[in-house]
Amino acid sequence: MLSQLILFSGFAGITVLIGGLFAYYFNHHVKESAIKYEITHTISSFGAGIILSAIALVLIPSGMEELELFPLIIAFLSGALIFMSIDLQLSKKGGQTATLLAMMMDFIPESIALGAVFASDNNSATLLAIFIGLQNLPEAFNSYRDLVMSGFTSKKTLTIFFFLSFFGIIGALLGHFLLSDSPTITAFLMTFASGGILYLIIQDIIPESKLDNNYFVSIGAVLGFLVGIIGEKII
Repeated sequence: MLSQLILFSGFAGITVLIGGLFAYYFNHHVKESAIKYEITHTISSFGAGIILSAIALVLIPSGMEELELFPLIIAFLSGALIFMSIDLQLSKKGGQTATLLAMMMDFIPESIALGAVFASDNNSATLLAIFIGLQNLPEAFNSYRDLVMSGFTSKKTLTIFFFLSFFGIIGALLGHFLLSDSPTITAFLMTFASGGILYLIIQDIIPESKLDNNYFVSIGAVLGFLVGIIGEKII
């Protein structure tokens, strides 16, 4: 059973590296053009839609199911305020890491939830792993672009993604061994992550993905959210 958990969470994590490799190929082997620019922004908005669906369909419902109103408010607001302070510090240094932060804020708590759920509901855990893996592809694609624009080399960025891809296994094992019997702590973590992710989406990711006089890019966000609806419906 443990080997299955490692396999599922490993799949969910490896898509971080795959998304980064796809972004590397796209950036270096596709000629610069208006279409390339539009595709990049559409993928960015698609990723924002998927992250938003994770908040609305996975993270917040889990928090509301387990937490009373006051702890729910504290967890949500503390996530937003802490990541606002992180964002302020990063902006002073000129970094563009909002998408990476949002991806990890999404990826880690969901991986922990995957491990916690695995012991009691193997089918849901399998589908959740697929859902997380699909989320990570566009998010990693956008994060690669942001990190390279911040001054990271392609090699350094892909190395970071290689190590981040193992976070799924680590998070799932932590959730399985430490939080299977602690749904309140897991719910608090998910709600905290939701506050931080929502701040990052509104402050950085959505404005960055917008193009003047282009309306198809916004459809990317709608399609991204639809992926989340489909995944949640299947689960």
